[in-house]
Amino acid sequence: MIFSVAYFILYFILFLLLLGLLVANRKRYVLKPDAYPKVSILIAARNEEHTIIRCLSAIENLDYPRDKVEVLIGDDGSTDATRTVIDDFIRDKPNYTCITISENIGKARGKANVLAQLAKIARTDYYFYTDADIAVPPTWIEAMLAEMKPAVGVVTGITTISGSNLFSRLQAMDWLYSLGLMQVVSDLKLPVTTMGNNMLLRRKAYEDVGGFESIDFSITEDIAIFNRILKEGWSFRNVYDRSVMALSTPAFTLFQFLHQRKRWMRGSMHLPFYMAVIFIMHAAYYPVLLPFFAYTSVTVMLAIFILKLLLQSVYIFLCLRRLGRSAPWWLYILFEIYMVVSSVILIVFFFLPVKTNWKGRKY
Repeated sequence: MIFSVAYFILYFILFLLLLGLLVANRKRYVLKPDAYPKVSILIAARNEEHTIIRCLSAIENLDYPRDKVEVLIGDDGSTDATRTVIDDFIRDKPNYTCITISENIGKARGKANVLAQLAKIARTDYYFYTDADIAVPPTWIEAMLAEMKPAVGVVTGITTISGSNLFSRLQAMDWLYSLGLMQVVSDLKLPVTTMGNNMLLRRKAYEDVGGFESIDFSITEDIAIFNRILKEGWSFRNVYDRSVMALSTPAFTLFQFLHQRKRWMRGSMHLPFYMAVIFIMHAAYYPVLLPFFAYTSVTVMLAIFILKLLLQSVYIFLCLRRLGRSAPWWLYILFEIYMVVSSVILIVFFFLPVKTNWKGRKY
């Protein structure tokens, strides 16, 4: 009883603090760089025959001088028609290169190995990273470069989900809510990374840490290299703005969803303690609330639930508004149900002795 009361007091104090910071730290982004240098876009592709054209078409539509962009694609042992689809698309595009990845270098494995090998052939000082199932906005390069100040080694943008069905919309809200929590911490100049599928690294910072091949293998390679670059003394920027908002394809099945989130949960173990506190406090809400029902009344339980739903909905509403997005009122309620169900299932799945399935490989 005492523990539950103490938890809820801390939970709502923390939530109100985060909400206050979200309102107070409204950052305005410049969005235009001081210069337009040559840049490299690095993409790891494995069994992406159905999504890679969407990704490459978005890159073709970037508002950036085409002669200053080189696109490097690594075909990571695809067993479908990915390589054929890529070759057909880039046949008349000299600034695109696709290589086959067949060996590992250094400590790198999987996606990190592909990106390490692409970096070896990159000819510019700025490495942009995205995934084969991602569509970046036309302003992506300009807006990311605008935050790449002299002492900055890493710039990350935001990613959400495209799709019109209910499961896709709930995933999109989930991504933007989680990234909104991270952005509040980032605005305080506390290190926290967002998405490796929407990331810019300065070449000098990348080389300072020896590249992906010098980092112990991690299933969340973006967090690993982010942490290493910051340890070298470089600073970072997170951009929570629609000018850099990339769109990912959703997890279409529960199986895909569970393995995706299990991989992220393993990566979250490498997050700084303050982000761990925030996510643990959120994850523990219902495990604490339900036993609390035995000691209190339905009225108190309902009041606690409504207060949480209200604060969470206001927070998500503000996050969406910053991105020029909106959601109907009923989706906020369904999102709460989605959070309850998915949290319980994911906690159980995380502790099952099942390897993470990622791009057809198990880790």
